[in-house]
Amino acid sequence: MSEQPISEQERWETRFRKPEYIFGKEPNAFLKAQAHRLRAGQTALSVADGEGRNGVWLAEQGLDVLTIDYSPAALAKARALAAERGVRLRTEVTDVFAWHWPKDAFDVIAAIFIFAAPAERPAFFANLKGALKPGGLLLIQGYRPEQLKYRTGGPPDAERLYTRAILEAGFGDMAGLEIHAHDSTINEGSAHVGMSALIDLVARK
Repeated sequence: MSEQPISEQERWETRFRKPEYIFGKEPNAFLKAQAHRLRAGQTALSVADGEGRNGVWLAEQGLDVLTIDYSPAALAKARALAAERGVRLRTEVTDVFAWHWPKDAFDVIAAIFIFAAPAERPAFFANLKGALKPGGLLLIQGYRPEQLKYRTGGPPDAERLYTRAILEAGFGDMAGLEIHAHDSTINEGSAHVGMSALIDLVARK
């Protein structure tokens, strides 16, 4: 009798059960560089935030943060990190592709290194935009297909990675759209280390 293939959720849960913070405890560098755009008291959503490094950092900036992820083990570590840093972080276990996304609910949404299959991408992008309040800030960082040659993190299939054309098509209706593609060295725990093919997006609803 053959074994059933492990699901993506189970794969991540197994990784996150390890005591180490596999992506580290420090925020994503792109997100941290957007600190000047944030205001204390704003509501924020950190999408698929895993062990909470980005949500906790947003909370440290004085924001009211909800972190969502489908790994209970990851979110337990996120709550532990928030306690360690002395901030409040709300968490919810959910599959972001099946979540009941609220409308006009957040001042800031951070979607750092989350990748949707092409069939899921239109709805996911629409949900990101729909959940922002008017004037709300969207921050995205992901890998470009060129990342496959670096092999320093991210999905192994190019179809889930971002190109400028994909982001322009998905978010071209937003205000102040800024997209920056670059190759940079990152150092995020043991999972994201080394030269990486990145693409950043900043936009407002």
